[in-house]
Amino acid sequence: MGFPSSTTGVLDFFVPPEDGARAYQTLNARIETGTRDRNFTFEKHEVEIHNLRGNESAATLDTAGFQLFNHPAKHTSFANDAEIEKEYYPESIELIKKLTGASRAVLFDHTIRRRRPGQIDSSPDNRQPVRQVHVDQTVKSAVDRVHRHLPAEDVPELLKHRFQIINLWRPISNPADDWPLALGDFQSADPDTDTLPIALLYPDREGETYGVKYNPKQRWAYFSSVKPEELILIKCYDSVQDGSVALFSPHTAFSDPNTPEGAPLRESIELRFLVFYD
Repeated sequence: MGFPSSTTGVLDFFVPPEDGARAYQTLNARIETGTRDRNFTFEKHEVEIHNLRGNESAATLDTAGFQLFNHPAKHTSFANDAEIEKEYYPESIELIKKLTGASRAVLFDHTIRRRRPGQIDSSPDNRQPVRQVHVDQTVKSAVDRVHRHLPAEDVPELLKHRFQIINLWRPISNPADDWPLALGDFQSADPDTDTLPIALLYPDREGETYGVKYNPKQRWAYFSSVKPEELILIKCYDSVQDGSVALFSPHTAFSDPNTPEGAPLRESIELRFLVFYD
């Protein structure tokens, strides 16, 4: 049986606040509803999403902003954070350095997502797939991350060289047929008009992400049936800003109408790295 060449998805795109105010969203959700306070909205658009299964080399981190690799993990239980940090973190740090050619990688957090229909996404221990098109970092938040996660004495030299923020996304337990990732090809995006910063309000600090507005010129892709032995690297930031490389890949989970009936619900883990080059 061959793979479908494409599918369709209804994606939620960012709509800026009507009054022109700075967009914001709280990190913590309301326990009763799972909703987060925000001053912006979303609009739904049906888009064609091309399947790159069988043509995986068509997308790379520096062209499209994302890339699929086949590399089984040694750690496979993903039972608790302590085990993940002890076993999965070290192997993943070495892996991302190998895959990117980076000289240094700092893994600053991870999220496990398990789709549970009807369950409220109200705490860090109960995360569902993200259903809005977004980019995890802005220029400001990327530089802030370097200051936050690296020794102060190392920061000036590190900021003189190329650095990136990259997510390592991997299905766990079963292939990700249910609610797979839709990945935006950076070559079809306009970073100046398609994105707008959103202040992410933590209890003790402020972060920033990009909301992504709909543009019919955007090209969308996915890899059908990504297995736990595979992973996708998603670029969220690149300090090389001269137009020679992809800066990021907008992304979101989506409901694929081609998902086989009875497919296991999606479970995945994403790691977030600061990646440095000499």
